[in-house]
Amino acid sequence: MANNTTSFIEEGKAVLGIEFGSTRIKAVLIDDHNNPIAQGSHEWENRFVDGLWTYSLDDISNGLQDCYRNLAEDVRNRWNCEITSLASIGVSAMMHGYMPFDKDGKLLAPFRTWRNTNTGEAAEFLSKLFNYNIPLRWSISHLYQAILNNEAHIDQIDFLTTLAGYIHWQLTGEKVIGIGDGSGMIPVDPSTHNYDASMIAKFNAILEEKKLPYRLENILPEILVAGESAGNLTAKGALLLDPTGKLKPGTPMCPPEGDAGTGMVATNAVKQKTGNVSAGTSSFSMIVLEKDLSQPYEMIDMVTTPCGSLVAMVHCNNCTSDLNSWVALFKEYSELMGIKADIGEIYSRLYNHALTGDPDCGGLVSYNYFSGEPLTGMKEGRPLFVRSVNDRFNLANFMRANLNAAIACLKIGNDILFNKENVKVDRITGHGGFFKTPGVGQRILASALNSPISVMETAGEGGAWGMSLLAGYMIWNSTGKTLADYLEEDVFNGNDGVSIDPLPVDVAGFDAYIQNYTDCLPVEQAATQHKS
Repeated sequence: MANNTTSFIEEGKAVLGIEFGSTRIKAVLIDDHNNPIAQGSHEWENRFVDGLWTYSLDDISNGLQDCYRNLAEDVRNRWNCEITSLASIGVSAMMHGYMPFDKDGKLLAPFRTWRNTNTGEAAEFLSKLFNYNIPLRWSISHLYQAILNNEAHIDQIDFLTTLAGYIHWQLTGEKVIGIGDGSGMIPVDPSTHNYDASMIAKFNAILEEKKLPYRLENILPEILVAGESAGNLTAKGALLLDPTGKLKPGTPMCPPEGDAGTGMVATNAVKQKTGNVSAGTSSFSMIVLEKDLSQPYEMIDMVTTPCGSLVAMVHCNNCTSDLNSWVALFKEYSELMGIKADIGEIYSRLYNHALTGDPDCGGLVSYNYFSGEPLTGMKEGRPLFVRSVNDRFNLANFMRANLNAAIACLKIGNDILFNKENVKVDRITGHGGFFKTPGVGQRILASALNSPISVMETAGEGGAWGMSLLAGYMIWNSTGKTLADYLEEDVFNGNDGVSIDPLPVDVAGFDAYIQNYTDCLPVEQAATQHKS
């Protein structure tokens, strides 16, 4: 095996997927059986600068290089060889946000990430103009808000893209984007696999009225679908990725995608009536629809799979950050008591203990809002724990309340899909840190959505693996299969993972928790009006 894999890598046959998540950049190298054979990563953090969440261009390039450097080191340690060429590469990143450039390629404003919630006026206006839900974090919301604010750079914009689109541009020179990522900039038309023409025209009327010297279609990246070529790694791009110069240019690259799309791929959820839930720093569910919804909903974003199928997305800015802080507090307490417990064991014991708590969490409620939460109308984040004197306050209920809080907003949005729109789903697959402790996150999510939840062993590889699968699909799909069929037949081979069904008592308990949660939202709202 070692000799075969070593030769495979040395001959430039391996495929690389890289994903820029909110807290970690990860690279996964796969073989022609889609198995990971090496990995690399880089930890990073966004910064809150001048009231906006951002990463600098140096953060991006340095993180990319360190991640690749760690991957190359893993290859040397595992397979005793060097990467000098690759069969294909794909880049993914957190979706949405705002990266405007001038004609010389200069960034005109600091990168504004999906996490920012300063675009309320723009999103509200555009949602009415388009008769389509336009979320705060979408690129078009950021652009129009900058126009409303009369920011100095707005008349100099030559190119507007996402983080994945930017990195791909730097590696290939191509201003393109995958359709899934593009659908989070401005809505796309699934029938044309391009930006919605009527919405482009309506926004162009605004640009003309404001006397801005460009048209929207001319500053947006070209849309591509899964399987299409998106250019090749240039000499400049190869040095950006690998400053040692060992990696040769020329590698074909697939369309850059958003983390929502790679999550769908990594969980085999691109076929209609399938879905997935990604739960980590943020959480989102992706349900692939058979038909459009009957009306637009503020809580539901309409995006697409990497192959262009319509998807109902419920996105929540907050998920496990507050939960992780509480677990870290218990670790600190353990160390204070002289007990050196492994953090993984602490997670496992606390999470499993939570399942012994009352299904309704004893009346306890937690709000995990590290940042603003548009889904519940919160413009700022204020983590908050709420209880009354009559609630059943114990460790199990406390932990269960915090686990429920991590996906409470996800439930609120999906209740519209399942209860009001009567959307049918055959399979929902979970992935991300929330599911790392076996069985616990699954059971909590099953009770929230009142649906069986599957978790695959491979889903732990995450979006970088999903991105590598898309890169592999571009070069290995010799028989012209659809992406859905390729994943089903060539990657997963019918493996749907381990499924947990919802328990009626848990479903009723989560419903009671959500009732308390929504009733106490005014308390959270009041907290956001005061500095903590």
